[in-house]
Amino acid sequence: MTLNALVAADAVLVPMQCEFFALEGLSQLLQTIEQIRTTLNPRLSIQGVVMTMYDKRNNLSEQVLADVRSEMGDLVYDTVIPRNVRLSEAPSYGKPALLYDLKCAGSQAYLRLATEVIRRERQLVAA
Repeated sequence: MTLNALVAADAVLVPMQCEFFALEGLSQLLQTIEQIRTTLNPRLSIQGVVMTMYDKRNNLSEQVLADVRSEMGDLVYDTVIPRNVRLSEAPSYGKPALLYDLKCAGSQAYLRLATEVIRRERQLVAA
């Protein structure tokens, strides 16, 4: 994402891996968004944070998820995208995950995320 895109955007959807260094990257991104908001684009907001590559077998994934939820609150989507081999394979076959394997856990999570994004947007419009 370029700074020009952030200057022109109304909102940012932040995908974030459930990894330690991603926490540092999130902190830097939040600082950048705040700088742009105060200097160039006061409309810029964070639409939400999507946690990706979550591995329920890994304590670190759970800790990162908990830390981000604690820091970002309701901005973190309820839907979490799991680490999934089928999602990783899809690009090598030149297909989006939903066309490569609609029934895999990763594709199903992305469908739930889409539903959650639409629901949140409808709530914002209604408010």
